[in-house]
Amino acid sequence: MGKIVLDLAVTLDGYISGPNGEIDWLVKDVEKDFGDILAEILVGIDAIFYGRVSYDLWGNYQPDDKASLKLKESYKLLHSKTKYVFSKTKNNDEGKAIFINSDLEKNILAIKQEVRGDIWLYGGGKLITAVMNLGMVDIYRLAVHPVIIGNGIPLFSNIKNSIRLNLISTEKSKSGIVLLSYETKGNGQKQ
Repeated sequence: MGKIVLDLAVTLDGYISGPNGEIDWLVKDVEKDFGDILAEILVGIDAIFYGRVSYDLWGNYQPDDKASLKLKESYKLLHSKTKYVFSKTKNNDEGKAIFINSDLEKNILAIKQEVRGDIWLYGGGKLITAVMNLGMVDIYRLAVHPVIIGNGIPLFSNIKNSIRLNLISTEKSKSGIVLLSYETKGNGQKQ
């Protein structure tokens, strides 16, 4: 059974985007381009969980013609994964994803049984909160960017119970980005 992996960028003050979904605060890593980063995220990933808004914004994104071959290949790899969209208002998009409109916990447990590899919990904030509150996030990988934006969409809000974590690894870059990796620590994870 695969693990659910929350893997995303966050500001030092805990936001995953600006108030209107802006990501212009992302610090460019001088050692890796986004194609490298995306390829690393996708290692071992067989499925991706999206909320509807995140899926509408990024679920079918394609780099433009000027993008590097590496970035185009990384997006090709991303789009080869099975995509699950959790939405109360949308139920299809011409077969590009599987839409789930009810019973989050039951469906996630069933998907975990079906998927061979891990599942990337892409977001957005509402879906992340819901999955965290079910105790179903197994790995937290946060790329903390050295920027404070003051307001926006927080990574953690409305969390019902404390979640204890074990630090797996840390990695810093010349750009000041710190990648923190944690696994959950016996907090009643649902298997």
